[in-house]
Amino acid sequence: MELTARDFERIPQRNLRIPVREFARLWLTAERRDDAMNAAGEPEDAYLRGVCATCEWLGGVIIQVRGADGQSLSVFRPSPLTGLQSKAHEELIAEETRAAERTIADSVPSEPGFVHGALATLMWAWRRSGMPPIDVERAQAG
Repeated sequence: MELTARDFERIPQRNLRIPVREFARLWLTAERRDDAMNAAGEPEDAYLRGVCATCEWLGGVIIQVRGADGQSLSVFRPSPLTGLQSKAHEELIAEETRAAERTIADSVPSEPGFVHGALATLMWAWRRSGMPPIDVERAQAG
């Protein structure tokens, strides 16, 4: 996904419990890493996609979709787990975090995947718990 300065300016601060600048750095790093993997023909990293999708939703990204009548519509990026096409706000973010926790608790232990990436991002950005979901410092040093 191509991120612009406008994307970062529109990040709703109320959607985060961390500084917007930290969130923006992580989001940009995740998207660049995902783009580089795609360009290199590497298989999709489900965990990284979970991080990216969650950042896009929390950041209020608007996407274009084709409606039933063929017209292009602008909608908010769907929530990463429940798929709600609604702008992220406090109540929805809290519910999305609980949905991720339930999904992981009810699943068979496995390699970290999409839900793990989404939950790690929500825990860090929303609950201000734990470490960032990906290593930003290492990515910027390389």
